[in-house]
Amino acid sequence: MATFGSWPTPVTSELVVRTAAGLGDVRIQDEAVVWSEQRPNEGGRTQLVRRLGTGEASDVLAPGFNARTAVHEYGGGAWWLAGERVWFTNWSDQRLYTVIGAEAPVPVTPEPDVPRGDRWADGCVTPDGRWALVVREHHRPGGGPVDVVNEIVVLDAAGELAPRVLVTGPDFVSDPRVSPGGDAVCWLQWSHPDMPWDGTELCVAALTDSDIGPTLGEVRVVAGRPDGESVSEPRWAGDGSLWFISDRSDWWNLYRWVPGGDRVDPMVTMDAEIGGPQWVFGQSSYAFLSGGRTVFASSHNGLGFLAIRLADGRVVDVDLPYTSFGSIQAEGDRVVFIGASSVAEPAVAALTVGEHGDVVDSGILRAPRELGLDQAWFSVPEPISFPTSGGRTAHALFYPPTNPDVQSTPGELPPLLVLIHGGPTSAARSLLQLGTQYWTSRGFAVVDVNYGGSTGYGRNYRNQLRNQWGVVDLDDCEAAARWLAEQGRVDPARLCIRGGSAGGYTTLAALAFRDTFTAGASHYGVADLEALAAETHKFESRYLDRLIGPYPERRDLYIERSPIHHVDGFDRPLIVLQGLEDEVVPPNQAEMIVDALRAKGVPVAYVAFDGEQHGFRQAANIRRALDSELSFYAQVFGFDLPADEHIEPVVVENL
Repeated sequence: MATFGSWPTPVTSELVVRTAAGLGDVRIQDEAVVWSEQRPNEGGRTQLVRRLGTGEASDVLAPGFNARTAVHEYGGGAWWLAGERVWFTNWSDQRLYTVIGAEAPVPVTPEPDVPRGDRWADGCVTPDGRWALVVREHHRPGGGPVDVVNEIVVLDAAGELAPRVLVTGPDFVSDPRVSPGGDAVCWLQWSHPDMPWDGTELCVAALTDSDIGPTLGEVRVVAGRPDGESVSEPRWAGDGSLWFISDRSDWWNLYRWVPGGDRVDPMVTMDAEIGGPQWVFGQSSYAFLSGGRTVFASSHNGLGFLAIRLADGRVVDVDLPYTSFGSIQAEGDRVVFIGASSVAEPAVAALTVGEHGDVVDSGILRAPRELGLDQAWFSVPEPISFPTSGGRTAHALFYPPTNPDVQSTPGELPPLLVLIHGGPTSAARSLLQLGTQYWTSRGFAVVDVNYGGSTGYGRNYRNQLRNQWGVVDLDDCEAAARWLAEQGRVDPARLCIRGGSAGGYTTLAALAFRDTFTAGASHYGVADLEALAAETHKFESRYLDRLIGPYPERRDLYIERSPIHHVDGFDRPLIVLQGLEDEVVPPNQAEMIVDALRAKGVPVAYVAFDGEQHGFRQAANIRRALDSELSFYAQVFGFDLPADEHIEPVVVENL
């Protein structure tokens, strides 16, 4: 028998990062499939990998190249395909390159006036291969977030003509997509204070070729509206119709517009979400198969599903061993996607489907890494719903402590880690994450909370956080912890809260304003909402208008809900982990709260990471963050660290 928290486990920080690769986008290239891998052991570099048929997979990018864009800071859509040619944005200089086979990458865009001043993402190549329509984010010399300009630009693939602006005016643009015949283009646009999940407009215009490249005809808005309808993932079908995702019914579902008319037809309607919040470019939640069929992924109650809409409108569920789906692509009868489950890390998977949606063949193109662990080690999440403030119901995924080699001490209940996802407009997902199993295999219970404001439960649920960030999220995280304690599943005296970014804010706010939690861990969390509003990047510079209130008109709320202004409320131990190159939540946010707790005599630990941005990508730093947090809890709760893991104890001041 062993004390909860001290259970011996093979799920060490070394295993968490060993040969780890975060799978991103996947694309079909004739008979080949290409996908992206973010590799912690290569300094967080994103490599592109190509596999032809049943052959061996091979890296696409030469050493020194990293397919990652800084547009909106969160990136996404950093690469795309056009025949044999791969287009990609290189992280170090943010220039756009193309590469064919084993040739050296060739820059397509000129050197900007400011290093990394022109950033590129989310491109699309015309059917003739001559032109690319790409989102450009332009940073002016000496400018701040208010001076950043986002536009759709035409690039000459032959390199003969200079880049030319095609769409300008809105604060943000995305998803330029050319119709199969090359005679029309669509895109999304939105402006402050909307985020793309608040309201976007789907625009369409005729596309005419000229000596200087494609030019636009009259622009028409065919769907969406500011602060009222969120449209995403527009895509032209082979018949010339335009499909897209909209939340006009409360849920993000599939719709279609046919050129020449005003009518928008619902194509798939269900009380489930197809797609998600557009934090990054290049998301793909559905794709077109042959014969008028459409394959799509949806989420319901924290779990993911795959289905096919047949040509007659019927929807057929595809029975697969996955609970999370991403980057859905299709060609003919073939589907490729990234799939994961509660007992399997993400893999690049492929299906061949029959006329009626039946699976004819399936396989794995890029298997999950070999962990050498039996599935008995993995805690399987249980979707839970529980009562919370205002008569509402909130949701979460609960992971019980799981370790086949240990029996818990009779009469002892496990400590609880309440996980707060980032965003806050985001969601907890049901897939195997060793960063979670690191805790459950040691005897911690974990609950990943989809508090009011999370995605995956419809627009009305998502809007529960309107003007209520720092209130509803705190209520729901407390309610989750208390409900589990009342059910006799966790120790009410050892309730901890942890989160990153927006989840870090909720962590700090819960410790400053509430008394439920015994300890907390803030990963690059927000301490000063007013400073965040003043200092953050363009994409999120007006995000808080919807979450708290317009600034500076409601400065009182920013002060009222900022933990840094209420350090008198902190009396529980806290560890803070922060990247020193973070431009989303600057390091001074972390340092302000740490300095205040030091001065107040509250137990506090601070771990800073050179070379890290918003989130930790380097293997050594991922390990250090996990082990430091474990060391912190060991000191707070008085259990021993495993000697064979050689974990360096973190310094906890004032303990």
